[in-house]
Amino acid sequence: MTTGLGAIDHIVVLMLENRSFDHMLGYLYHDTGNVSPHGDPYEGLTGTETCAGVDGTAVPVFPITASTPNAYFMPGADPGEGFVATNQQLFATTSPPPGATPSMQGFVTDYAQAVAANAAKHWYVVPGTTPDMIMGCHTPQTLPVLSALARGYAVCDRWFGSAPTETMPNRAFACAATSQGHLDDVTKSFTVPSIFGLLGQHTLSWKIYGYNRKPLTRLNFPDTAAATAGNIGLFTDFQHDAAAGSLPAFAFLEPSWNSTGNSQHPNYNVALGEQLILDTYRAVFAGPGWPQTLLIVTYDEHGGCYDHVPPPGGATPPDDSVGEYGFDFTRFGPRVPTVLASPLIKPGTVFRLPDTATPFDHTSILATVEHRWSLPALTRRDAAAADVGAALNLDAARTDDPLAGVTAPEAPATPAALAAQPAHLDQVREELEARSTLR
Repeated sequence: MTTGLGAIDHIVVLMLENRSFDHMLGYLYHDTGNVSPHGDPYEGLTGTETCAGVDGTAVPVFPITASTPNAYFMPGADPGEGFVATNQQLFATTSPPPGATPSMQGFVTDYAQAVAANAAKHWYVVPGTTPDMIMGCHTPQTLPVLSALARGYAVCDRWFGSAPTETMPNRAFACAATSQGHLDDVTKSFTVPSIFGLLGQHTLSWKIYGYNRKPLTRLNFPDTAAATAGNIGLFTDFQHDAAAGSLPAFAFLEPSWNSTGNSQHPNYNVALGEQLILDTYRAVFAGPGWPQTLLIVTYDEHGGCYDHVPPPGGATPPDDSVGEYGFDFTRFGPRVPTVLASPLIKPGTVFRLPDTATPFDHTSILATVEHRWSLPALTRRDAAAADVGAALNLDAARTDDPLAGVTAPEAPATPAALAAQPAHLDQVREELEARSTLR
């Protein structure tokens, strides 16, 4: 009997936007003292965590519940998310000394600056937003889908962003194991091979699915830009492929990027992303390929949302690229929520590497694909990354559905002022399309 990664024929990745681990899953096992049903320790919130406020007073973490005003638009504004802002959040300074341990004490003060910057740019801010709202973290009550998936299969409580910065560099790491030294979204495309091209070179199938528009990722790398139409689809195509048993070896899903969409980028509607996660799971679960499928739901970066765990050093620089800001790529970004779903995973699994090992980051996705199909690494970073095969800890596929009866929360209406606001990644896609022969 083939077990572990060898039993997987389809790896499906849904990568959402800009939420930290504590913000989305910190309270997952709070009611059992941060211990899983199997007795595994879980690095969640105790409820006593604090962060220094603008006046230096400790601001406590607090749960977002169904009764929290504007729960699905929390934290209320778009936090800072670039390299400089992330340093401020982690170290309470924009210029930490080499080798410094993150204090995780700068989130509130950085968010205060972000709220002011949002207002100055005429970006939508939920009325009544204050700096302490960055300490709000969702509960299973408000995120029933993500929480049920995490409890029903495996949650990775030590999965870090590949770089302490924003979206485009981290998505580049997730697809190509390097950002070529870039640390902000000014660089929108890259000149290196990606996992998609690597799969194609070895006659393995792959497909990138946008939600309701052609995906941004196809414009990010030379090999995806050169791909045939059969490698590109929409979410409806994904649902069809799953139902028909024709999913590729590697499927990469994007959300809708606009401000009324389901990406969960702060301060967009989180409930819409819950529906997307559920629809993605339902598609693979109902398809004939489910017994051989691994679904990975993750987030590209923390987006300025609070997390209490200091990101470690010890990351392997991907290549010889000179990092912007003098960064050497030996430090990971903050934790992001990552859930693994497969009928070969025992329910209630908390999956992490030993403390002495290099932790999971986005290049662990690449390592999983590469190790499953005996592919070479793209860079030194994914060569050093661990795969997630050990999470596939059952010899026979489960037939139960831990999300049976689970529904996504009812999505409140998106405020008109937010709906009218241009979305950053929509603008990135439009800029790349304008430069490209692809339409």
